[in-house]
Amino acid sequence: MAMPSSLLWAVDIFGRVYTLATTGQYWELCKDGQLEFKRVSAVKQCCWGIACDHQVYTYVFSSDVPIRYQEETYENQRWNPVGGFCEKLMPSDRWQWSDVSGLKHQQLDSFTLPSPHWEWESDWYVDENIGGEPTEKGGWTYAIDFPATYTKDKKWNSCVRRRRWIRYRRYKSRDTWAKIISLEDPSQLPDPFNDISIGGWEITDEPAGRLSVWAVSLQGRVWYREDVCHHNPEGSLWSLVATPGEVVQISCGPYDLLWATLWEGQAIVREGIDRNNPHGISWTVVESPGSENGIMHVAVGVNVVWAVTKDRKVWFRRGVNSHNPCGTSWIEMVGEMMMVNVGLNDQVWGIACDDRAIYFRQGVTPSELSGKTWKAIVSGRESDRSQTGSSTSLLSAGCFFSDEVRDQANSIIQSDGDISSDTESPRVPPNHADAPLSGAAISSNENNADSQKEVGAHLAVDSLDSAQEEANSTSSSSEKAGLEKPESSVDQDTHPAELQWTNIDLKEAHKNPVLTSSTFRETSSVSSLGLFPVGIEEPYGTDEHPFWAWVSGGGCLVDLHSPLKWFTIQTGLSSSVQSLSLSITPAQTAAWRKQIFQQLSERTKRELENFRHYEQAVEQSVWVKTGTLQWWRSWKPHKWMDVRVALEQFTGSDGVRDSILFIYYMHHEEKKYIHVFLNEVTILVEVLNDSKHSFALYTPERTKQRWPIRLAAATEQEMHDWLALLSMSCCESRRIQGPPSHHAVWSVTCKGDIFVSEPSPELEAAPHLIPCDQMFWRQIGGHLRLIECNSQGIVWGIGYDHTTWVYTGGYGGGFIQGLASSADNIYMQSDVKCVYIYENQRWNPVTGYSSRGLPTDRYMWSDASGLQECTKVNTKPPSPQWSWVSDWYIDFNVSGGTDREGWQYAADFPASYHGHKTMKDFVRRRRWVSPFPESSNEDAPTARTEEGMDQLQSFAFYGGVPNLFFVLIHLATIKRETGK
Repeated sequence: MAMPSSLLWAVDIFGRVYTLATTGQYWELCKDGQLEFKRVSAVKQCCWGIACDHQVYTYVFSSDVPIRYQEETYENQRWNPVGGFCEKLMPSDRWQWSDVSGLKHQQLDSFTLPSPHWEWESDWYVDENIGGEPTEKGGWTYAIDFPATYTKDKKWNSCVRRRRWIRYRRYKSRDTWAKIISLEDPSQLPDPFNDISIGGWEITDEPAGRLSVWAVSLQGRVWYREDVCHHNPEGSLWSLVATPGEVVQISCGPYDLLWATLWEGQAIVREGIDRNNPHGISWTVVESPGSENGIMHVAVGVNVVWAVTKDRKVWFRRGVNSHNPCGTSWIEMVGEMMMVNVGLNDQVWGIACDDRAIYFRQGVTPSELSGKTWKAIVSGRESDRSQTGSSTSLLSAGCFFSDEVRDQANSIIQSDGDISSDTESPRVPPNHADAPLSGAAISSNENNADSQKEVGAHLAVDSLDSAQEEANSTSSSSEKAGLEKPESSVDQDTHPAELQWTNIDLKEAHKNPVLTSSTFRETSSVSSLGLFPVGIEEPYGTDEHPFWAWVSGGGCLVDLHSPLKWFTIQTGLSSSVQSLSLSITPAQTAAWRKQIFQQLSERTKRELENFRHYEQAVEQSVWVKTGTLQWWRSWKPHKWMDVRVALEQFTGSDGVRDSILFIYYMHHEEKKYIHVFLNEVTILVEVLNDSKHSFALYTPERTKQRWPIRLAAATEQEMHDWLALLSMSCCESRRIQGPPSHHAVWSVTCKGDIFVSEPSPELEAAPHLIPCDQMFWRQIGGHLRLIECNSQGIVWGIGYDHTTWVYTGGYGGGFIQGLASSADNIYMQSDVKCVYIYENQRWNPVTGYSSRGLPTDRYMWSDASGLQECTKVNTKPPSPQWSWVSDWYIDFNVSGGTDREGWQYAADFPASYHGHKTMKDFVRRRRWVSPFPESSNEDAPTARTEEGMDQLQSFAFYGGVPNLFFVLIHLATIKRETGK
């Protein structure tokens, strides 16, 4: 068969291997059913397993392209003056038959098949091509000596020649289990194996289809299978890998993640795995979640690690990735499992302890790696579907064919009833032998009531008392009619022969009396519908699910957008049965609905009672966001580095949500990381950079060091997304939400951004004053030059264009939108700010006024003080929210006046400037201005006031807190006045 796109593999307690397709509804029994397996480990293209004889087998799917391997050897000759080219070589030459390098002796008869699973496609033949061009007949290529550059043309100085012989071998054991044979001793492996795991296909693409196969022996040693790839699905040999202790079980992920469990209950993690060293370098020990119960089983994926302890508790490892394969801590999950397995996209399966059923972890996404809940897979087996199909076909056929079908059905029922020797078959009166089965084994109304209860229990739907009495009375009357007049039903040739519906249980066949077809029509009860089990080849009954021992989802790709058919029980009814007209009354439908609702309510209470003593996994969930940014590294030479960042947000048992920001980087080809707890972050601010969209994170310690964490994104939108997410996480860590309180401290930065801090009782406590660098500031949308507030929550501000603004009570706005922003009281805000730069010149006796000044002069383009160089090119807006309105132009409205070109004159820098030139004026300057408004898409919780501009210089709120600078001065003044 062709290789399926996605399969889930499982082993039952009898050692049989089943597969379940993501698009299928039934478990299919794998070929070679005579083999019994303990464990399997699957990927998309193949599956490896350990049989009950502790031998390793591999199952490779067939495809349109065969697995072929090219064997080659080279025939070498040297020219002899007597006989020309011959097989006699010089003692210093290479072998007559060798590999391409000439160092290995390879004769044609020395090549053998690596295992019985290979076969030769053809005999040896000469390759008559060199570099894609045909050679002369015979395939010889010539050179001056060994080794050298070979050509297809023979020259006068060609002293040696060679040609390549090729033979292909093909892997033939596909769609079947192939035993891995050891080259040292074909009869057995180096050590009886107990566990196996395959992965590592994402480490490198060379060679194609490369896999990492890890195994654990019964003696607790770890082995690695070398050279497993597409052209060599069996690998070459087993290599022993040293471990710090005896290993019980091992798990390998698609990338470089490898975990194993020790006998002592600890876990070990392999580090240093990469494309150049697939074995890894060293082991790191990870302690178990609890001291009493050690780790029994682990399962790893790309960025997740799941574990099962000896008390069957399930645990999730937090903070696992390629830079930190050990993770950070354990989180207990709901449920008790025998084992778990992680597949593609970090999807999780497990086998429960109580019912040995396979459960699928729902809700696993890249942002929620721990998932939401466990859901049982209730898919049936392919054998169950075939039995059901044949049974329903026989039932439907009995409605249309003659007495031969009825006799055949009678024989089937009698043979099935004779299976158990200690049970008594239903007795049929002799005079009713030729009658339909509708008149068999029915004696009284009480017996029929019992049969109805048995059938209802079989389908897990019990009839209500009222509905049951109605069904019993109807069934009783019809049964009496059938018994009293059995011949009438036989003698009526005008009606087709009918076959009754019946339930036959292989274990207790005598407990299920047979009902007539008329009974079924009258009662119209779904619980009376049964099926014929044809065979008993399976150890399970048709109504029993298999008991699973192992599951592997390494090759199962679950699409989150397409629903699976694993979680619905298939009725098994054919179209002919489903098309039967069931006359169900509305009263019976209402009774069934009421009964189903009661059963669901009872089951919900029962399930909640069983899991009441567990901690809620949803409240201890872990949420992770990853991305790629640049980081301004803290050591010299300082430069931007490409890093991977991960924001891990988790909720503790006390309900407090906290977050950690991880930054992973490479230093001297070594993976390292730094982390920041967001409950320690004091402020998040944008950093203006010419070529980077960057922002900074401050903590109390980094504020003292004057070295914040600076990160840069590729686009402005990405930077705003990270700022909004980090700001929201910081507020959640400190339990801050909603608008600022009336006692909040407001502040504006030199760039006009508005920040607010919620005061704590310790802020002004006399014994221990909280330092200002430990206050947390969150940004509020908008842009102001000055801000004032009072204790009643009224906040006013002045923009750079002298416009007054009032706080409307909202929060968020700008890039802080979404869940961290209020839906109301957010309005558009605009502001205009003028930037001034000065052009300075000095008088020269030769050229007059020019831009060449003295070495002690100020910059020729500077600010008003002359201490900072400010040119038209390097003057930038204070933040990305600003943009230029117009180009630079000369400002003539300067104190002291200007001439017609805007120049002001003075004797030297600095001095008093005037607008006319005198004999003592040796320097001059003029002011350039360029206004830029704030971006029009800036949302802010502010509204513009209607007062005139003449009131802007005199407004204030007494008793309020204007800004952070004012707060510090005000407190210092109080201390001095009170003598403290």
